[in-house]
Amino acid sequence: MSSPSGIVHLVDRTPQVTGDEMVAALVPPPQFDHATFETYRPDPAYPSQAEAKDLLVAFSGGGAPPARGGFFRRAKKEPEVKPGVYLDGGFGVGKTHLLAATYHAMPVRRKYFGSFIEYTALVGALGYQNTVELFRGADLLCIDEFELDDPGDTMVMTRLLGELVAGGTRLAATSNTPPNALGEGRFAAQDFLREIHAMSASFRTVRIDGTDYRQRAIDGQAKVLDDAGYERAIADAAAHGVVSDDVFAQLVAHLSHVHPSRYIRLVAGVTAIGLRDVEQLQDQSAALRFVAFVDRAYDAQVPIRSTGRPLSDVFGEEMLAGGYRKKYLRAISRLIALTAG
Repeated sequence: MSSPSGIVHLVDRTPQVTGDEMVAALVPPPQFDHATFETYRPDPAYPSQAEAKDLLVAFSGGGAPPARGGFFRRAKKEPEVKPGVYLDGGFGVGKTHLLAATYHAMPVRRKYFGSFIEYTALVGALGYQNTVELFRGADLLCIDEFELDDPGDTMVMTRLLGELVAGGTRLAATSNTPPNALGEGRFAAQDFLREIHAMSASFRTVRIDGTDYRQRAIDGQAKVLDDAGYERAIADAAAHGVVSDDVFAQLVAHLSHVHPSRYIRLVAGVTAIGLRDVEQLQDQSAALRFVAFVDRAYDAQVPIRSTGRPLSDVFGEEMLAGGYRKKYLRAISRLIALTAG
């Protein structure tokens, strides 16, 4: 049976996702289906990568981490045992790989893996109390890219994690921001300081240093095609699979009518994404929706072909200087990788 092929338009798609489907999707992204601690390759130039791996092996039930020079050098006794481990580091240092390896390695029955936005979307779909009951008694919750965008998310996630930890659930999370810095530069952090600190107290923070593996062999700008090159790329992709072809501005506008939790369905079955006439984004809300879209495309490892401005330049200097800087830089890193593939 031949695979489907041809051209579709993402702006014509209005995916719907039920609560049950959202729960079923709480597993590692496809590229991390087989992520293990053995396949993680620490950079010898950054010892914190191997140290984080050892700690997570122990956290997953693989025994105590070995005594290494540096990590426990100052500790005369074992560090305080906390229900959660929080991997903090830059872009592309392997945090999600280690998080997925933890998920796969922990020998428990009830475990979940999702992005921060997937968990908050689930609360929105099921209601807070139903979400608590759903996860109550879970052995492990893995939360990728834990970064707070608004006060509501802060309170919801703090309450949810607090109730689950009290019931014995263990937590593993990644972020580009340490727990005590979550929300800084976005809203009046002092109003939620108590909640943020309560959340932080549940985690042992582990810093992972390193360079972005996505850019180690990649030029620092997203690849852009001329019109003729784009037409050839889309035609070639359409001959072998399903490729989307949309005007960038129209797709960005369409994203405002689709909940971010459904973006993964927006690109479902698509083997390549085509974006015409890319331009710099002027509205921050639109930019954040596009970041969420890029995250889902990256999770699904769908390559992007584009014309106009390089996708690495869609976030202006003012955006990159603001409170969402780390989100935008992560998206740029992923766009460079997706346009190079």
